[in-house]
Amino acid sequence: MSWKEIQNEVDNWIKTVGVRYFNELTNMALLTEEVGEVARIIARRYGEQSEKPSDKEKDLGEELADVLFVAICLANQTGVDLDKAWSKRMENKTRRDKDRHARNPKLK
Repeated sequence: MSWKEIQNEVDNWIKTVGVRYFNELTNMALLTEEVGEVARIIARRYGEQSEKPSDKEKDLGEELADVLFVAICLANQTGVDLDKAWSKRMENKTRRDKDRHARNPKLK
């Protein structure tokens, strides 16, 4: 599935189920909240914090999907073509980091 298809799926969901997009500022706050939920799982499951019984029921994949959903909402409402943005970002990262990580002694 392409980013365009995913963007269209989210847009269709918003228009048929969600009624309308929240404004950009609200969605930015929601994105921050969702990232915080991912951070909580990571800190407790993979970090040094202890995991409460209620935390063990949290699904990291679902929380990451929530982050993507809100990020896609922001892309849709601000006119960002994620297919183009993703391709450009990966090209830039590849050019910038082509040899950088391979030469990093910390990664060996």
